[in-house]
Amino acid sequence: MTRSFLGVERSLTGRRWRDRLDDAARASALTMVQHHGLDDVVARVLAGRGVETGQVEAFLDPKLRTLLPEPFTLVDMEAATGRLADAVTRGETIAVFGDYDVDGACSSALLGGFLDACGTPWHLHIPDRLVEGYGPNVEAIRGLARRGATLLVTVDCGTTSHEPFAEAKALGMDVVVLDHHQAPEQLPEAVAIVNPNRQDDLSGLGALCAAGVVFVALVALNRELRRRGFWQSRPAPDLMAALDIVALATVADVVPLTGLNRAFVRQGLAVMRQRGRPGLRALTDVARLDGPPRPYDLGFLVGPRINAGGRIGDAALGAKLLLTPDDAEAGRIAVDLDRLNGERQVIEQAMVAEGEAQALLQVGLDEQAGSLVCVRSDAWHPGVVGLVASRLKERFQRPALALAIGADGFATGSARSVPGVDLGRAVRAAVDAGLAVKGGGHAMAAGVTVPSAGIPALHAFLEERLAAGVSEWRDDRALAIDAALTAAGVRPELIHRIEAAGPFGSGHPEPTFVLPAHQLVETAEVGRGHLRLKLRSRDGAAVDGIAFRAVGQPLGQALSGAKGEVVHVAGQLGINRWNGSERAQIRVTDVAKP
Repeated sequence: MTRSFLGVERSLTGRRWRDRLDDAARASALTMVQHHGLDDVVARVLAGRGVETGQVEAFLDPKLRTLLPEPFTLVDMEAATGRLADAVTRGETIAVFGDYDVDGACSSALLGGFLDACGTPWHLHIPDRLVEGYGPNVEAIRGLARRGATLLVTVDCGTTSHEPFAEAKALGMDVVVLDHHQAPEQLPEAVAIVNPNRQDDLSGLGALCAAGVVFVALVALNRELRRRGFWQSRPAPDLMAALDIVALATVADVVPLTGLNRAFVRQGLAVMRQRGRPGLRALTDVARLDGPPRPYDLGFLVGPRINAGGRIGDAALGAKLLLTPDDAEAGRIAVDLDRLNGERQVIEQAMVAEGEAQALLQVGLDEQAGSLVCVRSDAWHPGVVGLVASRLKERFQRPALALAIGADGFATGSARSVPGVDLGRAVRAAVDAGLAVKGGGHAMAAGVTVPSAGIPALHAFLEERLAAGVSEWRDDRALAIDAALTAAGVRPELIHRIEAAGPFGSGHPEPTFVLPAHQLVETAEVGRGHLRLKLRSRDGAAVDGIAFRAVGQPLGQALSGAKGEVVHVAGQLGINRWNGSERAQIRVTDVAKP
């Protein structure tokens, strides 16, 4: 990002606006228009994300057959494949132990569906967040052994499970790990630990979510079973048909939508549009999805409902929903998850209000004070603290940690970070330093367990550890603008063309456009703290807008205060579908005075 956009050095929320394209990128965009016949706006979007002229066709139509890696480039994949193939061909009982979030549910359903196709007996265990906590535990493993399991496969967890795996070995169970979380140098004992974020893994696949790792493992397993002649007596499963849940996990786990992940989501959305999986069909219906699924829908409508089971209900509901072939059962589970999601929203609203009050006392009047907000309560639901951390990160523009203190004297928390600040690594360092009982995660999200008396020390450690990265992020906290449009130009046809450059998400950001010098003629509160807007250009054309969760926040205050005035408005374009019709709108994320 180079020059300021429309001369905005400080918006009404305190952000600088910068043109996402430098001179070289603008020249590249022009070449794309001339050589490929692209719309100028689409060409700017591609050029602003580093796509070169010769890559346009391949980028707009990513193919798994060209992007899918050789599975054995992942450390331990060959050993994992061999042990899984042995279990399938021998008819062993397999235990699948998954995490309680969307990625865990999708990973469990992906592996379980494959085992069903193999005719392999298997048991699923998703831990209760409140009773068992994250990851494998000794009691659960003992229970799975009593049910006859001889192979334990952990998905989206297990990379740090030393004691549980020692118990599994003592009970005669082999262990295979399919995970993606950041890994310590010392790994637990297992037949195979397949994790592209192992310190000795050079596959370059560290951006995959767990479901992506499981999919690559199933490609290898499918190939090995074919080599052994296993599929001669039964039809092999269609792995491409499972890309719908790989796409869901990839979006919901907020991993970068580049390379292989982009192909997973692009092709997975195409599978989802066919509505072949009863569970997803039922869930998108209860979520009132208003058209073909988009990454936004997976992240904000579908994902939260699957997560609701793990947060405040039955942790296995999400995986069961994705696995069931029965429409009636899918409908019942989907309704349950929708209800739980509504209850979660009420709980979250109260917790966020209390968390904001605590954070304000920490930050005070200085928006640059501190590199982390840390809030806690002994009245909070542990399943919702991650959402509190996410809201506080957005509100205070810095990493946030929210902790629920239990009656046992330990606090369970979740943290969320900002781009370029590796929170998962910082939490692992805190564990290594003895400041937390356990913890880990990704660059952008992490979980931690800490004695309640040790919270101040953990806060101080993370403050110091994250300070340099947060300071650097603040220095470059500009809003990157892709192009300027007028209300007359914001039409569904343009949005459909822009979507061809997607899917957008982490690592491949959704384009941000500016409507310059438009009158803000209407603002009205709708739903749970959203602002509905109407903007009009000088030529009289109008466009609808929405600012999500803006009421009471700096953006909402700025918009409400500017009603009737001429302003520059920045945001992302979307389509509002109602009764079969499509209306373009802008999701407003910032506003500035001309």
